Amino acid sequence: MKTESHYARSLIEASLDPLVTISIEGKITDMNKAVADITGWSREDLTGTDFFEYFTEPQKAREVYQQVFANGSVSDYPLTIRHKTGKLTDLLFNGSVYKDSRGKVLGVVIVARDITDQKRIATALKEAIVFAELATSIAEDAKLKAEKATVIAENAVKAKQQFLSNMSHEIRTPMNAIIGFTKVLLKTDLTGKQKEYLTAIKLSGDSLIVLINDILDLAKVDSGKMVFEKTPFKLYSSISAMLHLFQTKIQEKNLELIKEYDVNIPDVIAGDPVRLHQIILNLVSNAVKFTNNGKITVGVTMINEDSETATIKFSVADTGIGIPSNKLDRIFENFQQASSGTSRLYGGTGLGLAIVKQLVESQGGTISVKSILDEGSVFSFILKFQKTNAEVDLEPELLEVDKDSLNINVLVVEDITLNQLLMRTLLDDFGFQHEIASNGKIAIEKLQSNNFDVVLMDLQMPVMNGFEATEHIRNVLKSSIPIIALTADVTTVDLAKCKTVGMNDYIAKPVDEKLLYSKIVGFAKKPIPQKYVEIIKMKCTDLDYLTRRTKANPVMMMEMISAYLEQTPTLIESMKQSFKDKDWSLLYSSVHKMIPSFSIMGMSVDFETMAKRVQEFASTQIHADGIPDLVLQLETICNQACSELLIDFNRIKNEN
Repeated sequence: MKTESHYARSLIEASLDPLVTISIEGKITDMNKAVADITGWSREDLTGTDFFEYFTEPQKAREVYQQVFANGSVSDYPLTIRHKTGKLTDLLFNGSVYKDSRGKVLGVVIVARDITDQKRIATALKEAIVFAELATSIAEDAKLKAEKATVIAENAVKAKQQFLSNMSHEIRTPMNAIIGFTKVLLKTDLTGKQKEYLTAIKLSGDSLIVLINDILDLAKVDSGKMVFEKTPFKLYSSISAMLHLFQTKIQEKNLELIKEYDVNIPDVIAGDPVRLHQIILNLVSNAVKFTNNGKITVGVTMINEDSETATIKFSVADTGIGIPSNKLDRIFENFQQASSGTSRLYGGTGLGLAIVKQLVESQGGTISVKSILDEGSVFSFILKFQKTNAEVDLEPELLEVDKDSLNINVLVVEDITLNQLLMRTLLDDFGFQHEIASNGKIAIEKLQSNNFDVVLMDLQMPVMNGFEATEHIRNVLKSSIPIIALTADVTTVDLAKCKTVGMNDYIAKPVDEKLLYSKIVGFAKKPIPQKYVEIIKMKCTDLDYLTRRTKANPVMMMEMISAYLEQTPTLIESMKQSFKDKDWSLLYSSVHKMIPSFSIMGMSVDFETMAKRVQEFASTQIHADGIPDLVLQLETICNQACSELLIDFNRIKNEN
């Protein structure tokens, strides 16, 4: 019996939970060491004392005691006990009565569980939830403010862009006539003074056009409207053609032009040849302008390649005036030139290098400059191009007049009287037959009753504009006649839109008469394919991001591609139908669901920008210009993405 009692006592003492026995009168009769530890009093001090006096709420402790007697037991009753040093401990009490062998109640046994940490964690969790909700609320408020600020900023940019676009059109329209008629007059019999004056007018007009182009190009890049093509072209031929433009000026200044071209560069690459031309023309033009003796060296070097891309370095070195070292850091900023005297001596806006830098960096490239004052400068930039197996014809040279071309009949669709007169004069000089239509509707009527070889189509006209007229010609008249767009609005002309509606080419105003002649003869003499515009489709999706995101797990990749293929056709249809029905809420929702997939499937950020413009229109119903075309382009690119991803899905499936 003594052994059993000793064993029971050992178990009680081993318990980490406080255990105490209380008499019927409420006095402590026994306890384990945990009780002494949690109160700070010794067993001797505790024995015989009132059980209730050790709690922060003695009355609640008394209730525990009374409930045990009334009900026979109590479970998980919360109380806080006070250590003699003042430290508080939160406890859950469980108790029951104990009896002698005859069933007489002798007292109460209570076991307590320390829940201080759990309570602290629960309190901290509640506080964290409150703070999280507060932070979320603050973040949402900040997001709303940021979105409002973004809308205000975007509207300001759009307003500026629209202003520049309108100004471009308004300035270029009279300049087109001024420069055009000046060129016509220069071909006539003139006195020496007359020729001198007209040449001065032409040079001034050309300078003004360069200034307009610089400002508009910079605004276009700043506003994110600059779209970069992925067109196959022959780099060597392209570089040679550009440098040929400087031949006369270089000879006049008695300079030497050296071209260093890496033969390892692929014959055909895919990129934006127009913007590449613009970059190099700016740099070479600067080199020629600031070099009075010596040489200019244009280098093109392959610096890296893989199976899909070629990274190429371009450099333009001169032996000109150089740039002071303290000006090098700012040379690419807007309206910056090496010194205040540079503009007076050499002219220029100080925008050329700023545009070059933005054009390079917007394509993911880098640009740098090295220079020594009075010794020369080297401007270098690096761009990545896609490799392609596409066949590319060389750009046709300007064609010479021949007797066959005299049979060419041209329809000019133009609403400005001065421009009509200019086009008549140019076409008469070319020996071409021609008729004038002052808007798209009249043009359609003339095409139905006359035979023409080429249409020169202005874009902005009353009654029916050039885009609408071209769509009617292609879709209703079912005509494949070559259509060349004429536009003065170089900020908003959308080459993709021209191609989409069925135009074959475009010429910017003021019209270059040699280029105009070449294009008319080229289109009139060569057969036009059944498809109005031949567009070499570049792959619009790239699985690099998806591969990294899924760690190249084929199952996950197939699952994500499958999800895209499943949801996208429905979203396309919803977008088209909601736009047709003017259900702006559904249009917003449909496009909103499309946007995340562009980056996931490696599609160009340009498409995300298009989608956001449609989404903004759905939200505000303002700035509707071009929205139908954006919806059409989004449909086209998403359908193309589905086709590409289906091929990728089957490839991954077969490989695994």
